[in-house]
Amino acid sequence: MCGFVTVYNKNQALVSSDILQRMTDIIAHRGPDDQGIYVNDHVGLGFRRLSIIDIENGAQPLGNETQDVWLVFNGEIYNYRELREWLTAKGHQFRTQSDTEVILRLYEETGTDCPNYLRGMFGFTIWDKKRQLLFAARDPFGVKPVYYSETPYGYMIGSEIKSLFASGKLDREVNEDALYHYLTFQYVPEPATMFQSVSKLGAGHYMMIKDDKMTIKPYYSVQFNPDETRSFSDLAEEARVVLAESVGLHRNSDVPRGAFLSGGIDSSSLVGLLHRLEPTKTFSVGFDMPGYSELDEARKTAAYLGTEHHEIRISAQEYMDVLPALVWHMDEPVADPSAVGLYFVSKLASQHVKVVFSGEGADEFFGGYNIYREPHSLRMLQQLPDGLRKMTGFLAELMPAGMKGRSFLQRGSQTLQERFYGNAKIFADPEKKDVLSASFLADGFYRPTQAVTAPLYQKAEAYDDVTKMQYIDIHTWLRGNILMKADKMSMANSLELRVPFVDKEVFKFAAAIPTKYRVTPEATKVLLREAMKDVVPPDVQNRKKLGFPVPTRVWLRNEWYVWAKELIHTADVGKWINKSYALRLLELHKEGKTDASRKLWTLLVFMLWHQIYIEESLPSAWKGSRMTAASM
Repeated sequence: MCGFVTVYNKNQALVSSDILQRMTDIIAHRGPDDQGIYVNDHVGLGFRRLSIIDIENGAQPLGNETQDVWLVFNGEIYNYRELREWLTAKGHQFRTQSDTEVILRLYEETGTDCPNYLRGMFGFTIWDKKRQLLFAARDPFGVKPVYYSETPYGYMIGSEIKSLFASGKLDREVNEDALYHYLTFQYVPEPATMFQSVSKLGAGHYMMIKDDKMTIKPYYSVQFNPDETRSFSDLAEEARVVLAESVGLHRNSDVPRGAFLSGGIDSSSLVGLLHRLEPTKTFSVGFDMPGYSELDEARKTAAYLGTEHHEIRISAQEYMDVLPALVWHMDEPVADPSAVGLYFVSKLASQHVKVVFSGEGADEFFGGYNIYREPHSLRMLQQLPDGLRKMTGFLAELMPAGMKGRSFLQRGSQTLQERFYGNAKIFADPEKKDVLSASFLADGFYRPTQAVTAPLYQKAEAYDDVTKMQYIDIHTWLRGNILMKADKMSMANSLELRVPFVDKEVFKFAAAIPTKYRVTPEATKVLLREAMKDVVPPDVQNRKKLGFPVPTRVWLRNEWYVWAKELIHTADVGKWINKSYALRLLELHKEGKTDASRKLWTLLVFMLWHQIYIEESLPSAWKGSRMTAASM
């Protein structure tokens, strides 16, 4: 796992090696083991390396023998040995044992088709000097980030946004469309970022820059193809084989490995499969507050499986001490409180191993979120004629807030497209009239949230409602929240995080599972639980999904109240956010009149991000961080 930057100057203007060095230095946390720079007139590549495979010979940027094709690459290719054999048979000669060189030779053989052959997580750029072509690609599901920016001077590409700003050529302006959608999603859906000047290369897309012009195209699309002819038992048996194979391939490394372990089926499955192949170290995190920790369950699972187990508990103060640094590492505001827990467990793991397995993606691929059961519970209301169904929504609005059944009737009165935007829905569009500032609203700004998901629903039109929800989450929640925090929080600790569930072949299998074997009215991930029953402890097989509970609700009423109030007062966000509303929301929460913790956290994370990246000032809560004003 590493980090890279790429600069392409228009009009053949020479690239400054000093600028490239600054851009590379600021992401040293992604690769503390080595660095490298290559400049060819108007194109420059920079690299920071975390040595995982072929430690002695895997340095980058990597060029071919004739020095006319150069590559920088972040990620891991799990089928690189198979590809290496195929390419060797084609006549290619290898100088290293690295997966990096496999991509280079694959490009020589297949050109811009090369991403289609790769099984893994990746972001890379290739400079083809002979064709004067810059080629970049990102893995099918967006495990690894790739950011880019176009300026009057040219193009910049990188693993992190902060490296692009280190060039000194970008303005730091808030993307107002992105802010509007962030208030709903708690992250910015791709391809936008919270910066007007920076975009994300979409998952499963590649980019070409030639003759100073950029083209972006998809090379992979997510498609569900349920096979109704297969029996439940046959599918469960194949699931074990497919997942075991993925875990085996993900072991590729020349350094020690471990795994994150919670109390759930996903991480327990990976640990169980991994531990069958090698002695495994496991790592867990929790909070020092009763009811907000799965440490006991994780400890029992570790004991059952026989792993060497390590754990850490986080206090409210410890959480607050690192929060500003983590917002800096995240590049954009991501208002998922569990990100901090992921940072701490990554820090713990990095003291023992260099590579760690984690269970991201199982919920989206195998149907694990409890909300996926909602189409079953709402079926009766959804089958009503449109007029009668909408009448139930009108009646629900007349019911007192909090009254039992009100939310059920409200959601049942809406179509799936109207009510489901993905796994998070913080502020509904009508609520944003209170959240956003008067000056913002005076400009007539309105971007309905459905504008983000409507194209996805159109592509998923033929699927049933459960599959549609999975499709939406794969394209929004998984990329923008789950995989984003996984990459940034692990890389903040120079730790490579691998996700065996988020794999092309695993998804190919999962996409063929009939919906009835994924989600029922009573259970989620039905097939996965059956497949793993001999791998995980008996009590884990049917354990309900808890997520990763964080006591923000309690802390915002107590330990964090003063900090939150000060942040609302001091952050220079009045251009966008109605601070009076935010303060009123904080008081209502403190008094226990409502649970506004998710809404408050979404606003507070944006404000903290704004202080760090837009105002470029160190907030008063900045303590215990290794970051400095100079590094911002």
